[in-house]
Amino acid sequence: MKRRSHNLMLILAGVRRALNTIRQHKLRSFLTVLGVIIGTGTIIGVGSILTGFDGAVTGVIRSLGTETIIAFKFPIGIQFGRRSREELQRKPLTYEDAMAIMERCRSVEVVSPYLFPNWNVMHRVRYKNNEVLQIDLGGTDEKYAQGGQAEMMAGRFFTDFENLRRVPVAVIGEDIYKSLFSGLNAVGKQIQVDGHSYEVIGVMKRPANSFPGQQDNRVLLPYHTMRKLEPGAVEHMLIIVARPGMLAQAIEEVRGVLRQQRRVKWNEPDNFGLSTADQMVEQFRQVTSVTALVMVVLSSIGLLVGGIGVMNIMLVSVTERTREIGVRKAIGARKFDIIVQFLTEAVVLTFAGGLLGMTLGWVISKAARFAFPSLPTSVPLWAAALGVAVSVGVGLFFGLWPATKAARLDPVEALRYE
Repeated sequence: MKRRSHNLMLILAGVRRALNTIRQHKLRSFLTVLGVIIGTGTIIGVGSILTGFDGAVTGVIRSLGTETIIAFKFPIGIQFGRRSREELQRKPLTYEDAMAIMERCRSVEVVSPYLFPNWNVMHRVRYKNNEVLQIDLGGTDEKYAQGGQAEMMAGRFFTDFENLRRVPVAVIGEDIYKSLFSGLNAVGKQIQVDGHSYEVIGVMKRPANSFPGQQDNRVLLPYHTMRKLEPGAVEHMLIIVARPGMLAQAIEEVRGVLRQQRRVKWNEPDNFGLSTADQMVEQFRQVTSVTALVMVVLSSIGLLVGGIGVMNIMLVSVTERTREIGVRKAIGARKFDIIVQFLTEAVVLTFAGGLLGMTLGWVISKAARFAFPSLPTSVPLWAAALGVAVSVGVGLFFGLWPATKAARLDPVEALRYE
């Protein structure tokens, strides 16, 4: 019990001495732990941004629906590198593929074809003197809204009758509406899409889970109306919604139908991609894990520099206090007592740097939130805990050699030191 009390008093004395040293040499102490501040701030700041970005992106992906399958000529999602030549040369999916899936897949509830325009042309929409370039133009049917991909803010979505009759109507996204109509009623107005007139029958809300900074520039036409506008367009995406609890079965049925439709032999791999929300989230997190690894490497450099600075200043401190160490050892201080004293001072120094680094990380987080209001950045508990733990660990690791050197001093030689 006495030994424990003695060690506690020793640690408290070391803390007081370290705090006095910091107060007396503020600039020197700050420069000593600057690397620790930068390293800890990087961990916390980038950690908060990654956490917010992860929440935003996974929210967008999961908003597709847990029972939704996206069929395209290659898997949709985040990947490293470019698509292979074989993937890029695959023939597109077709409207007939969508109809075949709807007729032959019992576990599928809804199939909505989505026709992309020609990608080598910049598409635009205009109302009076207001114009928006680089719109997200697409052709689909009423099942697009049934599948939960469109929530209406005003008006309605187009019907199957309007689609089959190629009626010139359009549904626009929220940001297109704001840019063209500035808050006025858009329903019933005529807009120009690539020089052709369409009546606005509805305005869609911006998806609740949208990417940070993403604009809702959708301009959707009925599928067959889009065919009339873009007769050369061939790229299709199929949005498939499985019946509740039948996602796995739906994937197998859709795969079988598409292999038959595209004449894929039994011993050949799929020449199309089927993606679900969970798969895309997993791919995204593989990318962010690499980013997190890079963050750790970069912050480790700052922590290494900070640790070397701490070790250097502690070696200077040992030299400056050689006679004090000799006196303490002469009156009975053990090697362990000297080691604890200097390690405590090193830990207090790096812990103070860690606290400043946490403040820097918090500032980075708030700055990112200010720059991207839709990015829900927050300092995660794991990042704060890791920052503090790493700063303390740096103090222990890089303070051990100076502390050991101080403990090994011969008391007689130390008392003679000038």
